[in-house]
Amino acid sequence: MKHICIFIVSLMISTGAFSQSYNGLDNSIGNLYRLSNAKTRSISPENFTGEKGKGGMADLKDKDLRNVANASHAARDLGQGWKVNPYIRINSKETVTIAEMEGPGAIQHIWMTPTGNWRFSIIRFYWDDEKEPSIECPVGDFFGMGWGVYAPLSSLPVCVNPGSAFNCYWTMPFRKKCKITMENINDQDAMTLYYQVDYTLTEVPQDAAYFHAQWRRSNPNTTSDYTIVDNIKGKGHYVGVYLAWGVNNNGWWGEGEIKFFMDGDSKFPTICGTGTEDYFCGSYNFDREGQYKEFYTPYAGLHQVIRPDGTYRSQQRFGLYRWHINDPVRFEKDLRVTIQDLGWRHGGRYLPQQSDIASTVFWYQTEPHNKFPKLPAWEALEVN
Repeated sequence: MKHICIFIVSLMISTGAFSQSYNGLDNSIGNLYRLSNAKTRSISPENFTGEKGKGGMADLKDKDLRNVANASHAARDLGQGWKVNPYIRINSKETVTIAEMEGPGAIQHIWMTPTGNWRFSIIRFYWDDEKEPSIECPVGDFFGMGWGVYAPLSSLPVCVNPGSAFNCYWTMPFRKKCKITMENINDQDAMTLYYQVDYTLTEVPQDAAYFHAQWRRSNPNTTSDYTIVDNIKGKGHYVGVYLAWGVNNNGWWGEGEIKFFMDGDSKFPTICGTGTEDYFCGSYNFDREGQYKEFYTPYAGLHQVIRPDGTYRSQQRFGLYRWHINDPVRFEKDLRVTIQDLGWRHGGRYLPQQSDIASTVFWYQTEPHNKFPKLPAWEALEVN
């Protein structure tokens, strides 16, 4: 037994299981026991800078802090240190920097509860000294809630919990700095935002790539061949997609194949799926006993089915996600991803559809990245 134990320890050392340095970025239940020199910080309306020992300092009488004392009425008998400023207000047509931090480090968790129309709140992330964002999309779609209606979602990198609590666990490293903004494009209402950005200050490995997310929509999709994302240039790996899919015809709508064109592919892709529900790790129309069956798992789900109500809610609408965590799609130079918009018609023929499809794609890549297509005005974002 002694010789076996020595062999196991030697094997773990040789494979790096007990390597000397650990920066705390690659967290899992298998290495939580390991100590690190990383420093944990958190930004919220109660500590806008995330500085050590600076949380909960808002004073009912202090007029210099931004949006100070939003909860002054509730805290009026208790004073400083008693939940004086737990949220911010973002006015119509206003953009607010909700977090800014110096690196090196990495975001590890984001929690927020935006009010109002989630398609009209645009979240953006800027890495290091970027002028163009690496993440830009409506906040609801970023968290898998593209239809503006709450649905429970429980997966490894994204969780949405009652009531409308958005959580993100994607690791997002940065070397120099990170800036996160929220824009309220609503022309009528202000929004209330409770939020917390948890991050670590630590060394970032040389091979660490930057996190990206891009949103786009076709309403309707007139080509019946929807482009999920294109014009990604650089080296990286695709890690997932959320689709908000609105169907404008009767019958099963998900016969289309997903295709990954990478590193110079032109007419034909390197990766070609076999059907929409297959790609999202389901089968046979997501059908159990004649009904769509919602599900959410660590890596994939049909977590939302919005059924017609017979009056004003006339269309079928679906929310689907697929995370490539254990199976990232790696590319060296470029990537384009499409999905066919296909249903069924008379005689067992495929039906080219014209659905309302919005996609939010998530990937890591080297910088610089190609500039994203400009987000449309609110009329083209609105759920209608």
